[in-house]
Amino acid sequence: MRVATLEREMDELQPMSGFVDIHAHLLPGIDDGPGDLQEALEMARAAVDAGTETIAVTPHVRPEYFPDVHVEELADRCESLRQELVRAQIPLQIMAGAEVSLLWALSAPEDHLRLVTYNQAGSDLLIETPGDGVVIGQLLSPLLELGLRVTLAHPERSRTFQRHPEQLQALRDEGVLAQINGDALLAPRHSAVRKCAEYLCAEGLVQVIASDGHGARSWRPMSSLAAGVEAAAQLVGAARARWMASEAPAAIVNGLPLPPAPEIESHARGWWRGRR
Repeated sequence: MRVATLEREMDELQPMSGFVDIHAHLLPGIDDGPGDLQEALEMARAAVDAGTETIAVTPHVRPEYFPDVHVEELADRCESLRQELVRAQIPLQIMAGAEVSLLWALSAPEDHLRLVTYNQAGSDLLIETPGDGVVIGQLLSPLLELGLRVTLAHPERSRTFQRHPEQLQALRDEGVLAQINGDALLAPRHSAVRKCAEYLCAEGLVQVIASDGHGARSWRPMSSLAAGVEAAAQLVGAARARWMASEAPAAIVNGLPLPPAPEIESHARGWWRGRR
């Protein structure tokens, strides 16, 4: 038994890789991600260096702020970037996606909704978590009735969920998934964002860690996914953290059921409770 324990501990000390990043602003020149192709390639290299193998490129679909994002162009823009990655010999797989405003999604025609789902497969949709005071469960119902599986992006940044994180429990029971940003687990210790992210992880209310990458090294760098996974491993155990960065997001972008989640390690949960 001790040999098996030592082997597991040694495995957990190895750097994790094989990440699937379901939320990254990697397409150049259309939102608040990279301004040009060179910046996008630098971000891609940084992601690969940090252990990411697959990225869903998810520009903002929020026309009032980002008028250059047109859903009819997303597949072509993704393919153009894919070809540039091949030319630059950057071993990164990418697929189309979007970070979608809830208000836009509720008014969009179904054919446009399909264009902003992962891989444009009509299965999974990343919704930007609305701001304070929004009763989000009721608003998501029309999307769920269309058969879409919704993942909420960075709920830890919402003051609603910071005050009432247990509300994600009811949404989870309806099949809604949640994704936290890696850098939320690296924020100042007593910040509301970090406290909320840690609670959601420790209580099993989020399924995915992503980068929400906007740059190679500066604001929300691509490496924040790997750093967030390391922080999550201390919180919930290495197996659960790996599942949140590899297995669960891979299922989401491929429209598959989530594989069984490893148990949250009891000592890790106790460690978190001791910090409250």
